[in-house]
Amino acid sequence: MSLDKAAVAKIAKLARLKMEPDRQEALASELNRILSFVEELQAVNTDNVQPMTSVAPMKLRHREDAVTDGGKPEAVLKNAPQRQGDFYTVPKVVE
Repeated sequence: MSLDKAAVAKIAKLARLKMEPDRQEALASELNRILSFVEELQAVNTDNVQPMTSVAPMKLRHREDAVTDGGKPEAVLKNAPQRQGDFYTVPKVVE
């Protein structure tokens, strides 16, 4: 796949980007290099590679999925502009 100046102009128009005509040739060249690199990546055989979320080995920390109050209501409500007991109070926004 290769892009020319006309394709770059059309992409810029669709993306609603203002682009000077003298930049189109340079951008077409840059986009073609990126597309070439993507084609190289697609040629790599990844059939026996397990999907991963990170290149570094990581183990997620697990905790019990339970609702708690955090045990720090005073610290949480310290900067509340208004409070009632252990709750924030906010102005009524819906009549």
